[in-house]
Amino acid sequence: MSKKDLYNAEAKEKIKKLAEGIDFAMLATKLGSTPIHMVPMSTKKVDDEGNIWFLSGKDSQHNQNIIADKHVHLIYSNTGAMQFMNVFGQTTISTDKVILRELYSSTDDAWFEGVDDPNLTALKVEPSDVFYWDPKNNKLVTLLKIGVAAFTGDEPDVLDQGEIKISQKDERR
Repeated sequence: MSKKDLYNAEAKEKIKKLAEGIDFAMLATKLGSTPIHMVPMSTKKVDDEGNIWFLSGKDSQHNQNIIADKHVHLIYSNTGAMQFMNVFGQTTISTDKVILRELYSSTDDAWFEGVDDPNLTALKVEPSDVFYWDPKNNKLVTLLKIGVAAFTGDEPDVLDQGEIKISQKDERR
Protein backbone atom coordinates (compact mmCIF):
# COMPACT_ATOMS: atom_id res chain seq x y z
CA MET A 1 0.00 0.00 0.00
CA SER A 2 1.26 3.43 -0.79
CA LYS A 3 0.50 6.33 1.50
CA LYS A 4 -0.57 9.63 0.01
CA ASP A 5 -1.92 12.46 2.14
CA LEU A 6 -4.17 14.91 0.32
CA TYR A 7 -4.61 18.64 0.94
CA ASN A 8 -7.02 21.40 -0.06
CA ALA A 9 -8.62 21.04 -3.52
CA GLU A 10 -7.31 17.50 -4.05
CA ALA A 11 -8.63 16.53 -0.61
CA LYS A 12 -12.08 17.98 -1.28
CA GLU A 13 -12.24 16.18 -4.62
CA LYS A 14 -11.31 12.83 -2.99
CA ILE A 15 -14.01 13.29 -0.31
CA LYS A 16 -16.54 14.10 -3.05
CA LYS A 17 -15.48 11.13 -5.21
CA LEU A 18 -15.67 8.61 -2.37
CA ALA A 19 -18.72 9.94 -0.48
CA GLU A 20 -20.89 10.41 -3.57
CA GLY A 21 -19.56 7.25 -5.26
CA ILE A 22 -20.18 5.02 -2.25
CA ASP A 23 -23.36 6.97 -1.30
CA PHE A 24 -24.38 5.22 1.92
CA ALA A 25 -22.49 5.81 5.14
CA MET A 26 -23.00 4.68 8.69
CA LEU A 27 -23.47 7.80 10.82
CA ALA A 28 -22.27 7.32 14.38
CA THR A 29 -23.33 9.72 17.15
CA LYS A 30 -22.93 9.62 20.95
CA LEU A 31 -19.22 9.07 20.40
CA GLY A 32 -18.38 9.80 24.04
CA SER A 33 -20.49 6.99 25.48
CA THR A 34 -21.35 3.39 24.84
CA PRO A 35 -23.11 2.10 23.04
CA ILE A 36 -22.64 4.62 20.26
CA HIS A 37 -25.67 5.19 18.05
CA MET A 38 -25.33 4.26 14.36
CA VAL A 39 -27.71 4.64 11.42
CA PRO A 40 -27.29 4.30 7.64
CA MET A 41 -27.52 7.60 5.77
CA SER A 42 -27.54 8.43 2.07
CA THR A 43 -25.14 11.18 1.01
CA LYS A 44 -27.06 13.97 -0.70
CA LYS A 45 -24.04 15.98 -1.83
CA VAL A 46 -20.53 17.10 -1.03
CA ASP A 47 -20.22 20.87 -1.41
CA ASP A 48 -17.25 22.89 -2.69
CA GLU A 49 -15.82 23.13 0.85
CA GLY A 50 -15.80 19.34 1.33
CA ASN A 51 -18.80 19.33 3.67
CA ILE A 52 -21.00 16.24 3.43
CA TRP A 53 -24.79 16.72 3.42
CA PHE A 54 -27.62 14.39 4.45
CA LEU A 55 -31.36 14.69 5.09
CA SER A 56 -32.65 13.66 8.49
CA GLY A 57 -35.74 13.71 10.67
CA LYS A 58 -35.92 16.42 13.30
CA ASP A 59 -37.38 13.90 15.74
CA SER A 60 -34.76 11.19 15.04
CA GLN A 61 -32.50 9.82 17.76
CA HIS A 62 -29.37 10.85 15.83
CA ASN A 63 -30.61 14.46 15.52
CA GLN A 64 -31.18 14.50 19.28
CA ASN A 65 -27.69 13.08 19.81
CA ILE A 66 -26.20 15.77 17.53
CA ILE A 67 -27.96 18.50 19.50
CA ALA A 68 -26.24 17.15 22.63
CA ASP A 69 -22.85 16.60 20.93
CA LYS A 70 -22.14 17.73 17.36
CA HIS A 71 -19.19 15.33 16.86
CA VAL A 72 -19.91 12.45 14.48
CA HIS A 73 -18.12 9.61 12.72
CA LEU A 74 -19.05 8.57 9.16
CA ILE A 75 -17.98 5.19 7.86
CA TYR A 76 -18.12 4.67 4.08
CA SER A 77 -17.52 1.19 2.71
CA ASN A 78 -17.77 -0.22 -0.80
CA THR A 79 -16.25 -3.67 -0.46
CA GLY A 80 -16.98 -4.54 -4.10
CA ALA A 81 -14.77 -1.68 -5.31
CA MET A 82 -12.44 -1.91 -2.29
CA GLN A 83 -13.08 1.75 -1.39
CA PHE A 84 -13.30 2.92 2.21
CA MET A 85 -13.38 6.26 4.02
CA ASN A 86 -13.52 7.26 7.70
CA VAL A 87 -14.72 10.78 8.43
CA PHE A 88 -14.73 12.46 11.82
CA GLY A 89 -16.35 15.87 11.96
CA GLN A 90 -18.79 18.27 13.47
CA THR A 91 -22.40 18.46 12.40
CA THR A 92 -24.79 21.36 11.99
CA ILE A 93 -28.54 20.81 11.73
CA SER A 94 -30.32 23.12 9.26
CA THR A 95 -33.96 23.81 8.45
CA ASP A 96 -33.11 26.34 5.71
CA LYS A 97 -35.74 25.79 2.98
CA VAL A 98 -33.29 26.65 0.18
CA ILE A 99 -30.94 23.89 1.32
CA LEU A 100 -33.79 21.42 1.90
CA ARG A 101 -35.16 22.04 -1.62
CA GLU A 102 -31.69 21.57 -3.12
CA LEU A 103 -31.11 18.25 -1.34
CA TYR A 104 -34.62 16.76 -1.54
CA SER A 105 -35.61 14.27 -4.24
CA SER A 106 -38.65 12.08 -4.84
CA THR A 107 -36.87 9.09 -3.28
CA ASP A 108 -37.01 10.95 0.05
CA ASP A 109 -40.81 10.64 -0.02
CA ALA A 110 -40.34 7.22 1.62
CA TRP A 111 -39.29 9.00 4.84
CA PHE A 112 -40.79 12.47 4.58
CA GLU A 113 -44.05 14.07 3.44
CA GLY A 114 -42.37 16.29 0.88
CA VAL A 115 -39.88 19.12 1.12
CA ASP A 116 -42.24 21.11 3.36
CA ASP A 117 -42.47 18.34 5.97
CA PRO A 118 -41.89 20.09 9.33
CA ASN A 119 -39.82 17.08 10.45
CA LEU A 120 -37.30 17.51 7.58
CA THR A 121 -33.80 18.76 8.43
CA ALA A 122 -30.44 18.80 6.67
CA LEU A 123 -27.24 17.64 8.34
CA LYS A 124 -23.98 19.29 7.31
CA VAL A 125 -20.91 17.33 8.38
CA GLU A 126 -17.73 19.43 8.34
CA PRO A 127 -14.86 16.92 8.17
CA SER A 128 -11.96 17.42 10.57
CA ASP A 129 -10.14 14.08 10.33
CA VAL A 130 -10.48 11.85 7.27
CA PHE A 131 -8.69 8.67 6.26
CA TYR A 132 -9.24 6.76 3.02
CA TRP A 133 -8.33 3.56 1.18
CA ASP A 134 -8.85 3.53 -2.60
CA PRO A 135 -7.60 0.98 -5.16
CA LYS A 136 -4.94 2.12 -7.62
CA ASN A 137 -6.40 -0.06 -10.40
CA ASN A 138 -9.71 -1.61 -11.35
CA LYS A 139 -11.00 -4.56 -9.36
CA LEU A 140 -9.71 -7.24 -11.75
CA VAL A 141 -6.13 -5.89 -11.74
CA THR A 142 -6.25 -5.44 -7.96
CA LEU A 143 -7.40 -9.02 -7.41
CA LEU A 144 -4.76 -10.31 -9.83
CA LYS A 145 -2.00 -8.44 -7.94
CA ILE A 146 -3.28 -9.83 -4.62
CA GLY A 147 -3.21 -13.34 -6.11
CA VAL A 148 0.35 -12.93 -7.41
CA ALA A 149 1.44 -11.56 -4.04
CA ALA A 150 -0.11 -14.54 -2.26
CA PHE A 151 1.83 -16.85 -4.55
CA THR A 152 5.17 -14.99 -4.30
CA GLY A 153 4.89 -13.91 -0.67
CA ASP A 154 5.46 -10.25 -1.64
CA GLU A 155 3.26 -7.54 -0.21
CA PRO A 156 0.90 -6.26 -2.92
CA ASP A 157 0.89 -2.52 -3.65
CA VAL A 158 -2.77 -2.23 -4.65
CA LEU A 159 -4.32 0.50 -2.52
CA ASP A 160 -3.66 4.17 -2.02
CA GLN A 161 -4.27 5.21 1.55
CA GLY A 162 -3.83 8.42 3.41
CA GLU A 163 -5.20 11.27 5.39
CA ILE A 164 -7.35 13.92 3.83
CA LYS A 165 -6.83 17.43 5.14
CA ILE A 166 -9.09 20.23 3.97
CA SER A 167 -6.33 22.76 4.67
CA GLN A 168 -2.69 22.68 5.75
CA LYS A 169 -3.60 24.34 9.07
CA ASP A 170 -5.69 21.27 10.00
CA GLU A 171 -2.50 19.22 10.51
CA ARG A 172 -2.41 17.92 14.07
CA ARG A 173 0.40 15.41 13.85
